[in-house]
Amino acid sequence: MNEQFNIAAGRIVELAYRVNANDPTNSAFVVVALKQSGLESSLRDYDTLADILAAANDEATNVGYARIEVTSLTVNVDDTNNWVDVDMADPTWAAVAVAGGEWGALLFCYDPDTTAGTDANIVPLTRHDFRRTPNGGQIVAVLPTGGFFRQPSNPS
Repeated sequence: MNEQFNIAAGRIVELAYRVNANDPTNSAFVVVALKQSGLESSLRDYDTLADILAAANDEATNVGYARIEVTSLTVNVDDTNNWVDVDMADPTWAAVAVAGGEWGALLFCYDPDTTAGTDANIVPLTRHDFRRTPNGGQIVAVLPTGGFFRQPSNPS
C-alpha cells in the first residue's frame, strides 16, 4: 500500500525539481525505514517526520541502517498518459544486522536543509509498505517502474 501525506498533496513534483536544482542548498529527499507496517489514517495528517515518530512509529535501529539522502531525482512528464512520475535510484542498504527487528514501511520525505535541520523540519511525502527481515545482508527497495510517485496532471 502506498499513501500520500496530506501536507504533500500537489507538492511532490515541484519539490523534486527543487532538489535537482539544489534550491534551497542542501535540500534532499530522505528515505526512512520504519519498524511498523501500518500507518493509521490519522497519521496522514501529520506534517513532520518528528510527529510521525512521536506517534509510536519507530524508525529502524538495525546496525547497517541509515537514512538515505537523495539529491538526484528523475522527473518524467508523460504527455501521452497525462501524468508525471518521480523516480530515484533504488534505495539500498548494505549489511543490515538482524538485531533491531523487522522493517514494515518506508517513508519518502523532503528535507529543505540536510545540514541544519531536525526531524521537525522534514516533511513526509509518501509511505510504502516494505516488509523485510534483515539477515545481515543487503536490503534493496526495488521501486516500481516509473518511480515511487505518480501525479496525474488532472487529479480526480
